[in-house]
Amino acid sequence: MTSLHAAISDILQNDPDPTETREWIESVQAVIEREGAERAHQLLEGMVEVTRRAGAHLPFSPTTEYINTIPAHMEVKSPGDHAMEWRIRSIIRWNALAMVVRANRKPGDLGGHIASFASAATLYDVGFNHFWRAPSADHPGDVIGVQGHSSPGIYARSFLEGRISESQLDHFRMEVDGRGISSYPHPWLMPDYWQVPTVSMGLGPLAAIYQARNWKYLEGRGLMPKSDRKVWAFLGDGETDEPESLGAISVAGREGLDNLVFVINCNLQRLDGPVRGNGKIIQELEGQFRGAGWNVIKTVWGSYWDPLLARDTTGKLRQLMMETVDGEYQNCKAFGGKYTRENFFNKYPETAQLVANLSDDDIWRLNRGGHDPHKVYAAYHEAVNTKGMPTVILAKTVKGYGMGAAGESLNPTHQTKKLDDDAVRMFRDRFNIPVTDAQLADGKVPFFHPGENSPEVEYMMERRKSLGGFLPQRRQKSTQSLEAPKLEGFDRLLKSTGEREISTTMAFVQALNIILRDKQVGPRVVPIVADEARTFGMEGLFRQIGIYAPHGQKYKPVDRDQLMYYREDAAGQVLEEGITEAGAFASWMAAATSYSTNDLPMLPFYIYYSMFGFQRIGDAAWQAADMRARGFLLGATAGRTTLNGEGLQHEDGHSHLLAGAIPNCRAYDPTFGFEVAVIVQHGMQRMLTEQQDEYYYITLMNENYGHPDMPEGAADGIIKGMYLLKDAGKAKKGELRVQLMGSGTILREAIAAAELLDKDFGVTADIWSCPSFNELRRDGFDAERWNRMNPEAKTPRKPYVTELLEGRQGPAIVATDYVRAYADQIRAFVPMHYTVLGTDGFGRSDTRANLRRHFEVDRYYIAHAAIAALAAEGKMTGKDVARAIKTYKLDGEKPNPIYA
Repeated sequence: MTSLHAAISDILQNDPDPTETREWIESVQAVIEREGAERAHQLLEGMVEVTRRAGAHLPFSPTTEYINTIPAHMEVKSPGDHAMEWRIRSIIRWNALAMVVRANRKPGDLGGHIASFASAATLYDVGFNHFWRAPSADHPGDVIGVQGHSSPGIYARSFLEGRISESQLDHFRMEVDGRGISSYPHPWLMPDYWQVPTVSMGLGPLAAIYQARNWKYLEGRGLMPKSDRKVWAFLGDGETDEPESLGAISVAGREGLDNLVFVINCNLQRLDGPVRGNGKIIQELEGQFRGAGWNVIKTVWGSYWDPLLARDTTGKLRQLMMETVDGEYQNCKAFGGKYTRENFFNKYPETAQLVANLSDDDIWRLNRGGHDPHKVYAAYHEAVNTKGMPTVILAKTVKGYGMGAAGESLNPTHQTKKLDDDAVRMFRDRFNIPVTDAQLADGKVPFFHPGENSPEVEYMMERRKSLGGFLPQRRQKSTQSLEAPKLEGFDRLLKSTGEREISTTMAFVQALNIILRDKQVGPRVVPIVADEARTFGMEGLFRQIGIYAPHGQKYKPVDRDQLMYYREDAAGQVLEEGITEAGAFASWMAAATSYSTNDLPMLPFYIYYSMFGFQRIGDAAWQAADMRARGFLLGATAGRTTLNGEGLQHEDGHSHLLAGAIPNCRAYDPTFGFEVAVIVQHGMQRMLTEQQDEYYYITLMNENYGHPDMPEGAADGIIKGMYLLKDAGKAKKGELRVQLMGSGTILREAIAAAELLDKDFGVTADIWSCPSFNELRRDGFDAERWNRMNPEAKTPRKPYVTELLEGRQGPAIVATDYVRAYADQIRAFVPMHYTVLGTDGFGRSDTRANLRRHFEVDRYYIAHAAIAALAAEGKMTGKDVARAIKTYKLDGEKPNPIYA
């Protein structure tokens, strides 16, 4: 009697008409035998639909039994040399462990992780040996998102392949002197090795979804040929608690991303204890992914369980598997075969009988699916051959597999990095590593390499050769550099707008349209919005270049009779991502790294509310920096007083500080259209033509005003961060002079303040536009450092700010739409009295004028600050300051906006 017969018996046990039910079951069995399971499924679905239409409530269960999705008799068998692969896997395990243990027997507490890779070694090994293609002349290559804590195992494999030296292994996490390798996958630190950074949990899975989607987008637009390449994302079951891990899985299901495979290492443990001690994480994840339209493959049990399941004629073993919670499964692996017999199998007489002829050691050896290369191969094979939907493989493993009493399936396992000598010897013996006790004497843990010409290494090399070469590997430069459009091409933005008033947001849109018309760069532009295109005046792009929709537009849009109707197209260029800043940014990263992943440089522009940029996705912004992304981020409706009426959570006063902390992010706050054009053209030159690994953040405002001609020779200063917008001329003897500085929309208040000062107090002003205090700060610190390191140089370097202001008369007063710390960054380099005004405090709803008065950055407060600075220098008096307060109706009694 088979387990199928047992299932039928269970069905018939309480059936009111078992004869009729048996006839139905036999009919379904006959369909399966003659036409296959898919036809049977189709018929059953049809019956379910008829029943539902008749009014019956048929609840849907998104989960299946707690057994493998692929039955043993349907598994595709692995073609590899299984004994050889076990030896290779064992050596890799040993060297991965040795890396971490050696690092932590040195001074310095370097840390590291053993348990994660120990649980996932088979999952990676099968992929490297049989599935993952490297970029080659014959194939564009797969992308593998390695789970960050498993990096020692990837290094250990590369060590056997001759790609990483023993010295590098021995300097794991010791990178400062250039000899070591990074703790986790970091393309910035290992630019020819790691493909993607993944260790900030949740970001790897999110990025993988949009990377796979980006490939479909490029194929749909005809920029990249269709292929069977895959994105493989490895993550832990504990990592799925991060909202980013699962937040976009519906995108993958909805768009049918069959080029995406998630492998979730379900070792049932997160950092401190069980992931779902009182539940079953595999079942939970199955329901979530299946409901989102994914192909779900559960790889729960290894081959040693197959005979037991085949003999489970009563179905009690399956029942017991479903009843047992993850916390108890953890106990079974932690406490061994005797415990498992007494506390698991002995719960029912039927299950106890199943293992009556097995010893406690035999029970302990009952393996989990993620440690069985045959089960893993079968799962991977189905994944790569699934069409029309993404696949998730839920592989059950043991955290700390092989670590024994030192950490196998124990709560502190994740933090284990220091093993005692007995634990090291036990690990050696378990995996049959040819290292002697003498070699382990005095706390030594040697690396083991079987030799360049050993059967193990030759096998590895042959397998990788058949798959196109080594992985991981990363392309640093595209073979194609694109010629950026010349600045002259933006001529209309370099000239005055005359009486016409526009915003810098509109200036950017005009610049974007110019770029789109460029024959070389235009097709590579990827405009990305998170459902706010109309807010930013970009709806014209809908008709012009279309919105990408993988299945085209299946309806007539309600605005189809309008010029700028909502046009979706399978070859559309705009990525309209919906209300998801994290998803839109992940989409931007995929395009911004296309030069590396696809050897196809793209130019993504992601435009969003500035407050919802770095603040909301700051971790991903660092991920983009690590990935060496190239592209533009446009923080529209920027500043704390420009977005009038929206309120506290919409008004941005600090995004430039956040951007300034990212080393390869170049951030600008332009005031005029010509500044926008210069920055965008320069960025394209740097990223597309010179292939520099940097990205640009530009804040844009929605305030309309007139824009002047670009001053002659200003372009270089715009990029450096500061230039003279208005020169008041040579100062006359006894003349009162100030230096007014600003950026963004508040620069216009400084310009107006200069007029007030001249009219009301006879003070003249030079006016400086400062599009980037971040760039000025970096230049100043660079000069400081150079001078410290070159004490005998004849001519010390001067910061750019100092060069510009040195010899200028009067104090400097700066005002921006950002917190004071933004402009205060350059205080050390300003060679005169320096007053900083900014928008510290919470934002609020009101008119622009009232907001600027509240934050004390309007023209009246700037003029007052200038009079106060002159008084502090003894050039004016306190009476002059008091007169300014009275003249400009300033309220000295109102609360400080920092605390209001």
